[in-house]
Amino acid sequence: MLEKINNICCIGAGYVGGPTMAVIADKCPEIQVNVVDINQARINNWNDSDFSNLPIYEPGLAEIVKNCRGRNLHFSTVIEENIALADMIFISVNTPVKKKGIGAGQASDLKWIEASARQISKYAVGKTIVVEKSTLPVKTAQTIKNILEAHVLNTSNDKKFSILSNPEFLAEGTAINDLENPDRVLIGGEDQDAINLLIDVYLNWVDKEKILTTDLWSSELSKLTANAFLAQRISSINSISALCESTGADVNDVALAIGMDKRIGLEFLRPGPGFGGSCFKKDILNLVYICNHYGLYQAAKYWQTVINLNDWQQKRISKIIVEKLFGTISGKKIAVLGFAFKANTNDTRESPAINICRDLLEEGSNLHIYDPRVSQDQIKMDLGHSQIIDSQNLLFEGKWEFSKSVELAANGADAILVLTDWEEFKTLDWEKLSKIMRSPSWLFDTRSISNAIEAKSFGINIWRLGDGALN
Repeated sequence: MLEKINNICCIGAGYVGGPTMAVIADKCPEIQVNVVDINQARINNWNDSDFSNLPIYEPGLAEIVKNCRGRNLHFSTVIEENIALADMIFISVNTPVKKKGIGAGQASDLKWIEASARQISKYAVGKTIVVEKSTLPVKTAQTIKNILEAHVLNTSNDKKFSILSNPEFLAEGTAINDLENPDRVLIGGEDQDAINLLIDVYLNWVDKEKILTTDLWSSELSKLTANAFLAQRISSINSISALCESTGADVNDVALAIGMDKRIGLEFLRPGPGFGGSCFKKDILNLVYICNHYGLYQAAKYWQTVINLNDWQQKRISKIIVEKLFGTISGKKIAVLGFAFKANTNDTRESPAINICRDLLEEGSNLHIYDPRVSQDQIKMDLGHSQIIDSQNLLFEGKWEFSKSVELAANGADAILVLTDWEEFKTLDWEKLSKIMRSPSWLFDTRSISNAIEAKSFGINIWRLGDGALN
């Protein structure tokens, strides 16, 4: 029996594994934390001497990595050796939606989870606690357990495994604060000794009252459900934003009024171009798949509607832009401010900007895209090269360019489109921008963060999401 955790290995150096392990290393200096990944380029970035080049941008992350790296926080591609050294192994690999086969478009692809379990079964030594950190479908722990136990049965050794579920509840952009000051830490499992050892790790900085223990299946399902509920709130307020535009109401006033009801609360009631990120859409689709699998068709239909509303909001915004610009944007320059799915992150996975930009490109617009943290290479991965080919192999009329500043993007533009709520977009110099844009010029603010009154005073036409009076 393990008495304490001395060495942790995390398989996966992505948006969850990297920040989580950095905080554990910072709060538990007596524990050696090894983060491993097969992606050599990603590991190189984690080890870069320039801490601004870390593969993930999160406020506060670079400082923690700088403090711990080389002391008790290590990043490498040496997977087998670090698995063998570990008392506790976190699985924090990607679980994308399947692109083909049974469950394509909804079910999670668990190939990296299975690959990790097989590596652990082969290289782990003695008693090892395996912790699910990736967002997983309910009952995935059983798959991991079956793989690990099969290896033990087929070999004569002293290996013993305990499986725990410890889902993350991080919001990108505030991940470090979420890790250091969590609402709760959820641990699911059957082995109480293993649960206690993981609790001891968290007790280095988390109050015991915030640590919740459950069975494995409740823990796995809680993560999917939490994301589904949060996404549902966003789709709900976005549906009301359209109603506000039609009736003359202001969705921000409505959100404030209903949010002051303590039964509802203010969180996740900010209207916008739709939810994005790595988890919301993927987890809801997985929830739909699971509900259908168990014959809960009405429940599946309900959660699918949350996705449908999100897609509808993005299409609605694209349509409004075309309508406001005299029914055509062919050849017109639009400055796109923001490409990350939210502020304070460089993550573009499922960003509403991707679909909205594709719609505008299909209409023939020339997009000039600026984001303070998203690189040109990342945008190229999401949109393709300067001109886009659609699913029918037809070349979109429009094209896009990467801009290094708001002013360069807006110079000669017919419109400015705010898609991400970066702080710098809240204080734009509208007098200066009005002089370099082409008249008649437009501001399309999908985040309700710009000073619309000031912009309007300099002759810029305004459309702001959910503002019926202004529009």
